[in-house]
Amino acid sequence: MASSSRPKLTEQEYLEIERAADFKSEFVRGAMYAMSGGCLQRSGIARNILATLHAILRAGECQAFGSDLRVRVSNSLYTYPDVTVVCGKPLLSDAEQDCLMNPIAIFEVLSPTTETYDRGMKFQHYRTIPSLREYILVEQDHVQIEHYIRQDADTWTLRDHKSLDAELKMDSIGATLPLRLIYEGVDLAS
Repeated sequence: MASSSRPKLTEQEYLEIERAADFKSEFVRGAMYAMSGGCLQRSGIARNILATLHAILRAGECQAFGSDLRVRVSNSLYTYPDVTVVCGKPLLSDAEQDCLMNPIAIFEVLSPTTETYDRGMKFQHYRTIPSLREYILVEQDHVQIEHYIRQDADTWTLRDHKSLDAELKMDSIGATLPLRLIYEGVDLAS
């Protein structure tokens, strides 16, 4: 019986389509997946993280970027993290200068539609990035941040933060983010 599946895109075909598109799509193993918009809570949290990091990092060698910066994880995965931090000179994949390859920290704000992917397959892929030292998952409906930190021998430890009085201490970039600022102005579910 014949299959009617679509042929897989190459990395270059994805980039050509993506750079001309009016909306963002992730590239996963030869397929493109359109990214949906975020809700008010998710957008507010991502904005707060980016603003807080910008204020803390502005005089140093690290920079924070929002979800418009594409990250090349491998030749089979391109994605748009909610917030990405790079230290030193950004390593970009080509002359277009729109695909970062050396993030040191990545934040993903969880939603019901992305949570399983962000915790599972995406984190598996992110762990293959040699420069990545911290992966932070932020709940959008209640105060909880899961902070994964790369240790020696490629093991990861978890710090779990569940209080507005807690602080997210990011050793890789020398920054501390109060959870109160991350969730500031965000209407959390009761």
